[in-house]
Amino acid sequence: MKKDVKIVYEQYSSPDELPAEDGYLIQMAIEAMGRSYSPYSGFSVGAAVRLSDGRIVLGANQENAAYPSGLCAERVALFAAHSVLGEAHITALAVAGGPHRQLSGQPVFPCGSCAQVLLEFEHPDHPVQIFLIGGDSILKLDGAASLLPFGFKK
Repeated sequence: MKKDVKIVYEQYSSPDELPAEDGYLIQMAIEAMGRSYSPYSGFSVGAAVRLSDGRIVLGANQENAAYPSGLCAERVALFAAHSVLGEAHITALAVAGGPHRQLSGQPVFPCGSCAQVLLEFEHPDHPVQIFLIGGDSILKLDGAASLLPFGFKK
């Protein structure tokens, strides 16, 4: 029996087409690229996580000469957010990246490990809105399963 998996997403050409709080989250992810430590790959990634109480937590990729000891921006932000959650939960994640702190034309996507971590932290009743940012377009997905449809679940 064949089955298929469909991923539904929205595409925007500018943050101005989104609600102000989403545009701000996108801007914060772009700014977080400036915190990247990426001397080996030269590819900077920034991530911004919004919590249900409105707080924003940032992360940037952190490379290390002892590969694979570095960490992706998404996991830096997600782990930092999870450590300060309290009663809040993660509502949105924005990811931006490109060479040498310059935004790529096409959106960047989280790796499978980052998608799995997001799936683990996603509130069961509230899928996380995911914004994948490029200079030419922004993709909006609803829920970590859009990135990793066969991820491990609790």
